[in-house]
Amino acid sequence: MLRERVSNNIYVFTSGLYAQVTAGLIVTGEGAILVDSMPFPVEAQEIATFAARVCQPGVRYVILTHYHADHTYGAFLFPQADVVAHALCHKMLVKRGLPALKAIQAEEPDLLEDVVLRLPDITFDSGEMGLQLAGKIVRLIHAPGHSADLVMAYVEEDRILFASDTMMPVPSIVDGNVEALRASLQKVTELPIENLVQGHGEVILRGEVKGLVQTSLAYLDTIEDRVAQAIESGQGKEALQWNNIESCGLSRIPLDGLVQQIHVANLLALYDRRVC
Repeated sequence: MLRERVSNNIYVFTSGLYAQVTAGLIVTGEGAILVDSMPFPVEAQEIATFAARVCQPGVRYVILTHYHADHTYGAFLFPQADVVAHALCHKMLVKRGLPALKAIQAEEPDLLEDVVLRLPDITFDSGEMGLQLAGKIVRLIHAPGHSADLVMAYVEEDRILFASDTMMPVPSIVDGNVEALRASLQKVTELPIENLVQGHGEVILRGEVKGLVQTSLAYLDTIEDRVAQAIESGQGKEALQWNNIESCGLSRIPLDGLVQQIHVANLLALYDRRVC
């Protein structure tokens, strides 16, 4: 697992086991705030060990940016912390997260047998909530689109945005909504940002943020056009399964090639929504 320091006492961890998913640690004199928690216990435990070493009070809060397994499964390794999320995250963990975890544990008991899904202790259902610890202010900003419950975490003093899966090497709307994601991407451009932490992949520097947002918006426009063309021409879903992400303006290299799979899943999800 890669660890890098992106600001004074703010660290980013990037998984070496699953899709370069990220987590963040904001360290203060009164404890730490963890943003997401990795899918596999071995990496979450590595973060817990590091947090205990650099911050004597340990992790005080765990922010779950959304309910997807790759961002939530490690939270049980921080039992002393309060879990914070959007109210929709709590509902979706109960409705979808718990059954999914039980199914995985039944099929592959050795993979995640120790995982216990943590439900949020603190939730909000408005557009934004502030979390303050030792003078460090973190704004939790509701940013649906990738999923209905997603929140971004913005560290005001350091101008660090943990954008979660609102920003990825390829936008993903299979569990979300294109128009909502467009609006959330616009929110990113309205914040003063020094570094942006994507939900998966590398940290984005200040000068690259607006350009990558525009690239993401252009990609969403393009895939909607491709799906519309497939429907109008009568080609159907089969034609979309062979569409190359590079023809839609993005590289197939990031996330060890997983972006191509996400791209095709986007096209098929959009097609199903249009024809239903």
